[in-house]
Amino acid sequence: MDIKEKLKQILVQDLNLEEVSPEEISDSAPLFGEGLGLDSLDAVELVVLVQKHFGVEIKDMEEGRAAFLSIDSLAAYIEGRKGA
Repeated sequence: MDIKEKLKQILVQDLNLEEVSPEEISDSAPLFGEGLGLDSLDAVELVVLVQKHFGVEIKDMEEGRAAFLSIDSLAAYIEGRKGA
């Protein structure tokens, strides 16, 4: 399973997105607002989940905001930080 697939699975299962399946989440769709509709509480939980599942810590708010734009941007952020 690649990072994007795992992220989608985490979003659906751990953030309880019951109305959508991992396969329905577009890699480029916004995670917040008009996209998946995640909110600030989901963002906090997502920071914890990324660290738990991928060992990548998001410390900077601006970096986090850029990383959380979409599945594409979050996967790129994780790939760039893994093992760093």
